Amino acid sequence: MTSIPLHTPASATRNRRNSFLKAMFSAPAATFSAIILVALFAYAILLPFFAPNPFELSGMSVLDAFTPPIWMDGGNPDFPLGADDQGRNLLTAMAYGLRTSIMVGAFSVLIGLALGGTLGLIAGFVGGRIDNLIMRVADVQLAYPALLLAMIIDGASRAVLGSDRSVAVSIAIVVTSIGIAFWVQYARTIRSSVMIERDQDYVAAAKISGRSNTGIVLLHILPNVMAPVLVIATINLGIAIITEATLSFLGIGLPVTTASLGTLIRNGNNFLQSGEWWISIWPCVLLVIFVVAVNVLGDHLRDVYNPKLKGRS
Repeated sequence: MTSIPLHTPASATRNRRNSFLKAMFSAPAATFSAIILVALFAYAILLPFFAPNPFELSGMSVLDAFTPPIWMDGGNPDFPLGADDQGRNLLTAMAYGLRTSIMVGAFSVLIGLALGGTLGLIAGFVGGRIDNLIMRVADVQLAYPALLLAMIIDGASRAVLGSDRSVAVSIAIVVTSIGIAFWVQYARTIRSSVMIERDQDYVAAAKISGRSNTGIVLLHILPNVMAPVLVIATINLGIAIITEATLSFLGIGLPVTTASLGTLIRNGNNFLQSGEWWISIWPCVLLVIFVVAVNVLGDHLRDVYNPKLKGRS
């Protein structure tokens, strides 16, 4: 009798790693986007180690307020991109803001992935009434845009905790709000993949070998359904950062005293009419560059991991 080969996690992991690297470097646009993202991550992580936090008193100088970029009249070499109304160096402030925005986006994606992944695995593997219940809840949430849902959660938290929340609490609420708004995509994608994988030979072999259902799901099925989920997570990172920036711009996200791209754009918007365009424009440009790079890379990975989508754009 021919034995059914058991799933080998090591070889599967190696194949996924090789496929990921191939996807990264097989297209100039994706490679360029990856280089931009690495540079922006380095800018956001490393620069704050060499410059004081501009959102603290030591990083402000009212005498340098509204300093224009270096190539304009009145520019200062110490402020290459100019300064805002509090004398904060925009080059440094944007590094701190980008770091906060990336942190919020990354943790939001992790929360959405953890919640949606767990529910998607349960719905796809168990099926039946549990599957119907989870999918109906997902259908209800799809009626609410992510931004609106985040606003509702943020408003409810303000009603419970008051408006004078600490910065840590504000960040946690924004992260949780965005993460909860994203779980449906992960749940639906993983559910569809699990429903295909659960009928494969390696799952049958694992059952015969005495594996528990939990072990089969975590050790055999989950690694084989992660590729499309990681693509969604990549794209959702950019969406999460935009959502945080939008919430902060509207004044219902992070406090204005906290460094983020949204708070910088919100602050600069107050001075657009008076001619100090650089306070708002540079954070906007940085946000656009980061999100476009993430989306280009995510779209390319999507095409690689889903051959049916190749050639469609």
